[in-house]
Amino acid sequence: MKKILFTVLLTVLPSFAFAEDKLSSGDTAWMLTATALVLFMTIPGLSLFYAGMVRSKNVLSVLMQCFAITSLMSVLWVVFIYSLAFTNGGESLNAWIGSLDKAFLAGVTVDSLNGTIPETVFMTFQMTFVIITPALIVGAFAERMKFSAMLIFMGFWATFVYAPVCHWVWGGGWLGDYGILDFAGGTVVHINAGIAGLVAAIMLGKRKGYPQVAMPPHNLTYTIMGASMLWVGWFGFNAGSELAADGVAGMAMAVTQIATAAAALGWMFSEWLLHGKPSVLGIASGAVAGLVAITPASGAVGPMGALAIGAAAGVGCFFAATRLKRVMGYDDSLDVFGVHAVGGIIGAILTGVFAATSLGGAGFGKGNTTMGDQVLAQFIGVAATLIFTVIMTFIILKVIDMVIGLRVDEEQESEGLDIALHEERGYII
Repeated sequence: MKKILFTVLLTVLPSFAFAEDKLSSGDTAWMLTATALVLFMTIPGLSLFYAGMVRSKNVLSVLMQCFAITSLMSVLWVVFIYSLAFTNGGESLNAWIGSLDKAFLAGVTVDSLNGTIPETVFMTFQMTFVIITPALIVGAFAERMKFSAMLIFMGFWATFVYAPVCHWVWGGGWLGDYGILDFAGGTVVHINAGIAGLVAAIMLGKRKGYPQVAMPPHNLTYTIMGASMLWVGWFGFNAGSELAADGVAGMAMAVTQIATAAAALGWMFSEWLLHGKPSVLGIASGAVAGLVAITPASGAVGPMGALAIGAAAGVGCFFAATRLKRVMGYDDSLDVFGVHAVGGIIGAILTGVFAATSLGGAGFGKGNTTMGDQVLAQFIGVAATLIFTVIMTFIILKVIDMVIGLRVDEEQESEGLDIALHEERGYII
């Protein structure tokens, strides 16, 4: 009898001792769902959100850009960008970039794990992030960039901007070691895309007739549908970034809902007070601003912190997309900078405040013991992303402009990109 019990213990105990290294079907099921939700954010969510805000002659061009980016990023991620972002770059380079050890997914097999989920699932989940980030930039230069130039720009930008910043924060790079809190992409995704969009909008110049000619959204029904899809899909974005089905994922889901609702109301009431009427575009934009701002904080703050971050983002992004845009005079077609960069900055900095356990948060990041330490770390992460992205985006766009040109000609812009670049119409009149 003793021998039998001893044999059973030898068999069972190792499974308890090393449970954390084994595949979890529950975590895997959740991450499969989260991955699909994040892809849903780009196609169809972001695609419809943007398509409704452009003029009818450019609706297909925006949908085409988002669809093509989804395809291009998927292939480049598999070929080499995943490896650059999530491998060890060696003693001298790892602070800045990974290696090519997993290029073409070398070593990524059916049995390889990342924590408690298959590495294939982790790789695909992160793929959806590299898909949506450059797709966000599209809104800044909508209605005026060549399709060929857009594809080349996105390929180089994902390689030389997204991959390094992703590695800095999540792949073992210097910002992660510095203790920055960016749970789901405030710096990696939103500030990165928002500032790149501003650089692109300035370098391309204003749309023909802007701002003298009115350019209202042609179909706000598409826009509110797209915003609704983004809201739903964002639970995969934020709660999925825990990479497990646990209490942190549950809190990330809760604070995402709270912040988004607060931001939607913040933008709506600001617009109502200052412009006399609340608009559908306003409340949809406010919701997206809240989603953006809570993204870096979603694994670190509690419900009341989320309420404050959402309200700040709704009001702050409203002023950035209206007053700041008018004062600075740039033509960011669909307010990528005003919503994503500004919302991302608000969320990133306030993460350092509301992560404090005294304010209901989960605590500070690696090596940070006070709120001041964490806010400083957040500020450094924001500043580093802004500076690096501005410089690299400018260089990439400048080279492309010198080689093939960035902008369509005036006749094509007047005709609309749907016909001029794709020989198709979004609507039959």
